[in-house]
Amino acid sequence: MSTLQVNRISTDSQVPQQSKWAGFVNKEDWWTVWIGLFLVVFAVVLWTTGGTLKSFTPSFAAWSNGDSLRATLTGNAWRIVYLFALLLVLFTVATAVLKVRTTYFIPGFLLLFGLSLLINVFSSWTVASKYSIEAPLVALAVGLVLGNVLRIPAWFDSALRTELYVKVGIILLGATLPFTLIAKAGPVAFLQATIIAVITFLIIYWVAKALGLDQRFAATLGAGGSICGVSASIAIGSSIKTKKEHVSVTISLVVIYAVVFIFLLSFLIKALGIEPGPAGAWIGTSEFADAAGITAASAFGDHALTSFTLMKVVGRDMFIGVWSFLLAFISITLWEKRKDGPKAGARQIVSRFPKFVIGFFVASILLTLLIANVSAASQTVITADVIAPIKAIRTWAFTFTFLSIGLTTRFRELTAIGWRPVVAFGVGAVINVILGYVLSVQLFGDFWSHL
Repeated sequence: MSTLQVNRISTDSQVPQQSKWAGFVNKEDWWTVWIGLFLVVFAVVLWTTGGTLKSFTPSFAAWSNGDSLRATLTGNAWRIVYLFALLLVLFTVATAVLKVRTTYFIPGFLLLFGLSLLINVFSSWTVASKYSIEAPLVALAVGLVLGNVLRIPAWFDSALRTELYVKVGIILLGATLPFTLIAKAGPVAFLQATIIAVITFLIIYWVAKALGLDQRFAATLGAGGSICGVSASIAIGSSIKTKKEHVSVTISLVVIYAVVFIFLLSFLIKALGIEPGPAGAWIGTSEFADAAGITAASAFGDHALTSFTLMKVVGRDMFIGVWSFLLAFISITLWEKRKDGPKAGARQIVSRFPKFVIGFFVASILLTLLIANVSAASQTVITADVIAPIKAIRTWAFTFTFLSIGLTTRFRELTAIGWRPVVAFGVGAVINVILGYVLSVQLFGDFWSHL
């Protein structure tokens, strides 16, 4: 993650609320909800009026030579233009309200979209398919190479909004998952997430304390490695008044370890021959960041992506608000013992709750209700004309995410962090992977396989 992006995240988390309703427009988390739900509603409206979102979603046929490549690009030319225009408008409006320079974002997004187009076209190449060269890992690899070899200009960096793209993608993913499936997986996901969160947090916290790190820094490291990566680091750091530089260090560690674990978990899953369902759950249990987890899970198909999402979003991400409340209470009553400053209470849970999770559930409920109230023939049409193009746009959002991860990851920045937080976080990460395997494959393997 670039220094510019870390500073931007840290600074944004400290911006005070201007009015009762300001948070609905000046917070990136809410914009992911508005964009994601707009796309879902837009798809439904087009279907009810005889149209389809397919007009905005390119579908690249497998190609093996220049003629077939030219044919698939020609056949999708206008869909590419329409998709670019639609996403450009939505993301430009959001980032403009979030005080990102439009003159920077528009050319930056154009380049990001162009790279994503090349990657999606590459993934439809018959040779790539033959050797299982998946688009997510290609996007990540391209981003890592470019980000660590070239200097990313400020105008391009402004378009690398990892959290924005991944959360929109997750909301669109919710639209493709029946709410009944989410309700079925909920109890197991919560139980598994609770075990992971408590054990991993305590390990990282006590190792960090044993190495002499500040208790607030230790708690922030623990939250980043056990709950929800970057979002948890920011939320917990803000709740307990962790130093900005410590939040930035935690974010850097989350991103670096998350990228490493994309390859590590993918390798272990293939080497052990684990089925897609348990594989996705293991990734959802052991990865720190939504974006990195989706990158790894996408390589194992829709079943893995579904179990990952249920485990990570429904299970772990929803703990952010609760942990913010608990740690704020501990900080205020035990560590600080001060009369001023934030008071721990129900408001902490509401303010820190990840808003994109709300969008995820709303999208799922909307499509579930729609499908439940139409005929079988209409359900088939909805699957083809509503859900399929939503999946396609979701893929583009995730491709933006994978590229942004790679382009904003700086491995050389690890040398400036110091060895103590690296060790504390690393010990928790190793325990997380081992415990994730036991829970996802050994204990709940049958459940995730037959979900």
